[in-house]
Amino acid sequence: MVDLSVNLNGLMLKNPVMTASGTCGFGAELVDFMDLSKLGALLVKGTTREWREGNPYPRIFETPSGMLNTIGLQNKGIDYFLSDLYPRIEHLNDNIIVNVSGSLVEDYVYVVERLQDLPKVTAVEVNISCPNIKEGGLAFGTSCPAAAEVTRQVRKNYSKHVMVKLSPNVTDIAEVARWVEDAGADSVSLVNTFLAMAINAKTRKPVLSTITGGLSGPAIKPIALRMVWQVARAVKIPVIGMGGIMNATDAIEFFLAGASAIQVGTATFIDPASCEKIVEGIEHYCSENNFNKIIDIIGKLEY
Repeated sequence: MVDLSVNLNGLMLKNPVMTASGTCGFGAELVDFMDLSKLGALLVKGTTREWREGNPYPRIFETPSGMLNTIGLQNKGIDYFLSDLYPRIEHLNDNIIVNVSGSLVEDYVYVVERLQDLPKVTAVEVNISCPNIKEGGLAFGTSCPAAAEVTRQVRKNYSKHVMVKLSPNVTDIAEVARWVEDAGADSVSLVNTFLAMAINAKTRKPVLSTITGGLSGPAIKPIALRMVWQVARAVKIPVIGMGGIMNATDAIEFFLAGASAIQVGTATFIDPASCEKIVEGIEHYCSENNFNKIIDIIGKLEY
């Protein structure tokens, strides 16, 4: 048997595969297709302080080798998560990670404080791609000081694992990673979606209601892989890689680049059981190549 367990700076996972926020709802949507307890962690949809309706339709569009979305963080808020959602999903996995979003630093702090005492919520993923109202709508993640400040305040008010999700829409993602590491992040996850757009030539109008949206899927994988490699060399904390991972081979490439774990997102729209199949594929790869532990291939890119 191959040992697929990983230690993400104290967060122990049975294997390095988890869902990506926003692509599996809150987990219950996938129970008919796979056993979520077989994953290293269940990472659920972005949760905010207040109820958010999200952006107007249309807000999803398929592109060549990818998908555009502009959901707008639609969710019913932290109160609803605590009263209705958590009781329905707490049995699905021993590691539930909640993606946390906000428009003010105070929003992040409020949500993580409410999550603190939930036994199955073992970590939060801080989404710093959100627009910062106090900075005129500039995303927290595009400013090193802003990214560090939200990380610092979450760290101060949350005692469990703090994972910070980095935006790729920056000049130097490794620099942002260093800032959040210094501010107390336990790990970083990357990449979030790339800012992109689509146009309908017949109507001469944008396809998405918000004109631009986030691009995910296989189209972004080579860029995401490069960014993971850069960040893994720049920080000492664990890196969780994502971006176009469709199968076990894709996952292995991220491990070789330096990721200690991976998230699977867009692939679940094509095959809702993709996460479980990727776990099996990783085990098969390790066994076939005589690796007894998954950690033996992390960061082992040869060049």
